Amino acid sequence: MKKINLGISGCMGRMGQQLIKSSKNNKNFKLTVLTENKLLKKKINGIKPELNSENAFKKVDIIIDFTVPKCTLEILKIASKLKKKVVIGTTGFNRSQENLIKKYSKKIPILKAGNMSLGVNLLMYLTEIASKSLNDEYLSKVFEIHHKHKKDYPSGTALMLGKGIADGKNKNLYNLMGKKYLNKKSFPYGKKINFNSIRKAEIIGEHEVKFSNGKEIITLNHEAFDRALYSDGALTASKWLMKKSAGLYSMRDLLDFS
Repeated sequence: MKKINLGISGCMGRMGQQLIKSSKNNKNFKLTVLTENKLLKKKINGIKPELNSENAFKKVDIIIDFTVPKCTLEILKIASKLKKKVVIGTTGFNRSQENLIKKYSKKIPILKAGNMSLGVNLLMYLTEIASKSLNDEYLSKVFEIHHKHKKDYPSGTALMLGKGIADGKNKNLYNLMGKKYLNKKSFPYGKKINFNSIRKAEIIGEHEVKFSNGKEIITLNHEAFDRALYSDGALTASKWLMKKSAGLYSMRDLLDFS
């Protein structure tokens, strides 16, 4: 089988470095292009990193992007012109940026996920089922912990879980967003979904959804302890996306949860 020419943006970031490691061990991919937001003199894996440009990405089949929203939109503009496929693991998009991503997906195939882990996407599915099954007496909240270097909060995964709660109620997440706490020891349930984010040490990721009616508590949770979980998931997503036409996809589409 012909190898997929892979481009990785943000190659010096945590996930960029992990993606390089995982792609080296994956027989389906040939690492072709690395980009960063500033020019680097040293080669990485025999490849000299470039700035994001049409010239940099013209030889790739697909781009994996774990960066920041501004960079992701820059990548999508380039990919749209070159008709390249893009897997997005970046988080922290605002509403207008989300709409721009949808606009680009009308021209090229995009798979976007706040988390590339099978387990987390299963957790989101179970969260939606629980939310749909429980009546309005049950209030919900989302708790997450990430390493101290992570800037955005709530995390993309926490927002995915919030969306699972909202979808279960046939409501829009933006209309159900409650308070966003940072580094609180405890936080309340609310009529809207409250989020609490802890940033400490080098924790890769812990996420928890709770439902309560005051008489009982139902807890769903997931803990990640190897960053390769996300890079392997991104590569699986990339291989799957190669067969798709223009559109906006998620890990749920890949996993075929009904």
